[in-house]
Amino acid sequence: MIVVTTPTGRIGRQLITRLLEQEAAVRVIVRDAAQLDTDIRARVEVVEGSHADAAVLDLALPGADALFWLVPPNPAAPSAEQHYLDFARAGAAAIRRHGVAHVVAVTSAGHDWTTSAGVLSAAFAMDAELRTSGAGYRAVSLPFYMENLLGQADAIGLTGTLSLSCAVDQPLAMIATQDIASHAAGLLADLSWSGQQDDPVFSPDRLTPEEIAAVIGEELGRSVAYERVALNDFAAMLRARGASEQAVTDTVEMFAAQDAGIYDEDWATATMAPTDFRTWCREVLVPAVRAADLQRA
Repeated sequence: MIVVTTPTGRIGRQLITRLLEQEAAVRVIVRDAAQLDTDIRARVEVVEGSHADAAVLDLALPGADALFWLVPPNPAAPSAEQHYLDFARAGAAAIRRHGVAHVVAVTSAGHDWTTSAGVLSAAFAMDAELRTSGAGYRAVSLPFYMENLLGQADAIGLTGTLSLSCAVDQPLAMIATQDIASHAAGLLADLSWSGQQDDPVFSPDRLTPEEIAAVIGEELGRSVAYERVALNDFAAMLRARGASEQAVTDTVEMFAAQDAGIYDEDWATATMAPTDFRTWCREVLVPAVRAADLQRA
C-alpha cells in the first residue's frame, strides 16, 4: 500500500495516475474527497483530513509500505519553517508508530546551503525532522518549478514580458512537475532501496532568464522580453497584497538564495529529467498564454 499526500495538487494528481497505471494499491490523504477526480476516487482508498493531524495519519498509515510526502503551501502561516515543521513532526511520529519503511518527500535542492534561504530552509528543516523517523528516506530535491511561470501567462500575452527576480546572466535551474511525479513514481514502484539520501532531479537545460524569455517568444511566435524585478520591489508588492513581514522575509530570502546559486552544487550531480524547457513551454505554457489571450478577446 502506498499512501499519497496532496493528491489534488499538480504533482500528486500526476503521481497517482502513474501509480494506478502500474496497478499499485493507493491510499490518499485529502482535505476534501470531493476535490478528487471521479475516476481516481473510485480506484483509491480515501482518508479525509490534513496530514499535519496525528489522528488522520493514524487512519492512513496502518499497513503502508511507503509514504509520498509533500507539504502544501500556506502563505498565511506565521512562518514557513513553523508550517513545514508542524507537518513534519506529526509525520515523523506517525511513521515511527506505524513502521512505514519508505518515505519519498518533495523538497528543495541545496541542502548544503549555509545561510538562511527562507522557504527553502524550511523544507530542509522538514527533511531533518522526517529523517528522525528512521524510515528509508529519499528527499527528491528540486529547483525552480517550470509551472511557476503559469502565473504569468496573462502578462506574457498582454505585455510580452516575463518578470522574475533572477539576474539576467544567471542560469536558472528548473524542473517540470510531470518529471517530479514520474521520478517519485519510480521510487515508489520499486522499494528495494534503503537508507536516507538527497535525490536531486533537474531539467537538462541551463538557460538564463533572457534565454527562457527567448524560447517562450519563439514558441509563441512573438517577442517576449525579460524584466528583472528588484527584490525590494517584490517585497513591496507582497506587502501590498497583505503578506506578513515573516512571509515577505521567507519569500525574499528564497529568491535571493536562488539568485546566489543555492542549486549549483546539486546541479552538478542531479539526475537529468527528460523534459526540457522548450518542450514544456510548447506543451504547457503556450496553450495557457493562448487561452488567456482568448479570454481577453
